[in-house]
Amino acid sequence: MARFDGKVAIITGAASGIGKDIALHFAAEGGIPVIADLNLDAADTTANEIRGNGRDAFALAMNVADEAAVEKGVADTMTKYGRIDVLVSNAGIQIVNPVVDFPFADWKRLLAIHLDGAFLTTKACLRHMYEAKSGTVIYMGSVHSKEASALKAPYVTAKHGLLGLCRVVAKEGAKYNVRANVVCPGFVRTPLVDKQIPEQAKELGISEDDVIKKVMLKHTVDGEFTTTEDVAEAVLFFAGAETNALTGQSLIVSHGWFME
Repeated sequence: MARFDGKVAIITGAASGIGKDIALHFAAEGGIPVIADLNLDAADTTANEIRGNGRDAFALAMNVADEAAVEKGVADTMTKYGRIDVLVSNAGIQIVNPVVDFPFADWKRLLAIHLDGAFLTTKACLRHMYEAKSGTVIYMGSVHSKEASALKAPYVTAKHGLLGLCRVVAKEGAKYNVRANVVCPGFVRTPLVDKQIPEQAKELGISEDDVIKKVMLKHTVDGEFTTTEDVAEAVLFFAGAETNALTGQSLIVSHGWFME
């Protein structure tokens, strides 16, 4: 019997990058991933890939910062499967600028996706997890949940905030057998990170190669990017925990960039 046979996981931002790899790994172990993404066509492509491997998957259009869209996506999942066992709050964006130049609209947009999105999806899923007396919520944090980097004020703020939300959900959810944890990756070579490399090179006045070696991976033990597979394995580790012993915790996956 596979680890997640018959279990349903809503994974936000799952059409590409880290979210897609989480969905692929979850499906490979018998689970049913719900690919919730702003881009429905891309979500369908990922779901079709999973179905092509002989597994079930469901694609949803979801803007995580829109309460009505989140409620509809969760309701549609319940209508189709009758259960939600796992929520992986993964959707996110990145915008870099010094605080002094950061447009307020960009600040609000980033916080809306990372924090409002985490809150809204959690709230919608918890109702069903509480009724089932079972569930796990996993937030996609970052090394920036633990420390800071220049030019990333709203991102660092949001990722720190997820630790607080997780701990509250862990305490409130315990009596319903619902756990909450945070996975904190280092730099993962996704389109989001690829986009940052030239942006930071321009902002810092250095080469793109130096951004990778002297900024992004400077403090790792081996100069290596974290992989999407590394992150997916950490998410499944939390999702597969069988008791409330492992709740309210964060796991750093960063090649030693940050240690605690």
